[in-house]
Amino acid sequence: MKTKPVISSHIPLTLAFIFLVSCEVTNQPETRGPRLQPATALGIYAPQQHYLYDGHFDISASDVYQVGTLNDTPPWDHMGNDATNIKAIAGDISIDVNEIDNTGSFTADLELSEGKYVVTLERVHEFSACQDGGIAAFLYEHGDAGCGDSNWPKSLLYIAGWGYGSATLNGETIYRDYEIHFMVTQGMRHRETLEVMLNPDSGNAGSVNPAAQQLDFYIRSPTRSALNHPDREVFDHFFAMEVTWR
Repeated sequence: MKTKPVISSHIPLTLAFIFLVSCEVTNQPETRGPRLQPATALGIYAPQQHYLYDGHFDISASDVYQVGTLNDTPPWDHMGNDATNIKAIAGDISIDVNEIDNTGSFTADLELSEGKYVVTLERVHEFSACQDGGIAAFLYEHGDAGCGDSNWPKSLLYIAGWGYGSATLNGETIYRDYEIHFMVTQGMRHRETLEVMLNPDSGNAGSVNPAAQQLDFYIRSPTRSALNHPDREVFDHFFAMEVTWR
């Protein structure tokens, strides 16, 4: 006589437990950060996971634009997301940094209507933990990335730096010990209109064109002003639409 298979009575309870745990996990709020972006269909390795990674970024940029002018009367908007107050200028921007050591240089040598304008990063400095010592590579910033503000859309930053520096105009120092930030990003601006495609809530991937790259940098005063956007007494902002890696 064949015996009937014995079905353990604990199996339904186990399945029920798994179901409840699954529901609990999926109902947890998303955690976002510079290296953690939920719901991504494609992941990338952190630079340090590549055994050939030397941390050296040697990048130049041209096709430069200035947002506003050096002497705008407040209130002003120097984000320039709608591209109504930007103008093309001559000049070059160079980055030569080591992300592992948090060392290197950033220089912008530009020709403005006011004269020769040079911005130099003199001291790397980390303003928040996601900046990884002051020079960081392959992180998400801005938008809803959990790092940076939402003045720009979320983007993968190939290389970025933060710190303090100075600016000269026609050889005379006009800013000293001001805050500087530079970043090489996915395409935030439309190729033709130069408008920022800004809508941080449009999706997990951010409002960028990953087929393009650009470089942005600013030098800003420590002193704030609620009249302006961003809220600084000085916020000189430039971007470049041609980026060259060496």
